[in-house]
Amino acid sequence: MSHWSADLVQQKQRLREKLRFRRKHFAANLDGMAQFAAFRALPASLSDLLARHAIVGAYAAWGDEPDILPMFGELAAAGALALPHHAARVDTMDFRRWQPDEALEKGPWGTRQPADDAPRVEPDLIFCPLVGFDRQGGRIGQGGGHYDRYFAAHPDALRIGIGWSVQEIDATPRESTDVALDAILTEQEFILCGDRL
Repeated sequence: MSHWSADLVQQKQRLREKLRFRRKHFAANLDGMAQFAAFRALPASLSDLLARHAIVGAYAAWGDEPDILPMFGELAAAGALALPHHAARVDTMDFRRWQPDEALEKGPWGTRQPADDAPRVEPDLIFCPLVGFDRQGGRIGQGGGHYDRYFAAHPDALRIGIGWSVQEIDATPRESTDVALDAILTEQEFILCGDRL
């Protein structure tokens, strides 16, 4: 690892700590009504987009990440929703089909995921959690690189980041392996970051 990339890794780690703190306190201080209303209904522009995709990837919220599964109730019931799945503590992940009546299991990283025997699928539209983001599609994740590796292996899949508005920063430090988002959805707005949507 070069000196430059080591500095970048440290810079991103400091940002993660700051942004996790910001996210935690923002989510903890949301009043009951705001917490209930956040991410419960899809914006009209996203409803149209979802209708054009056979399989949509989402995630089961962990900690103070926005809980987006209520937005996808109909999609999940129709068998068109998939969630990340980790077979072990390795650097790769895939997506497995999931429906609301199916229990989620604790995965090797502590996140909730579909059962090991759930059907493997490849979503063509993926909603991913964020630690931080900028309006150019830059994303700071948990630091494991799982989403970036998945995005690199599936470049045609559309990528929409999900985060609270307080997670926005002016510019995210980017490494060559970081894959840009096509859009970001917060509790306040839908931000287009490129021309693929």
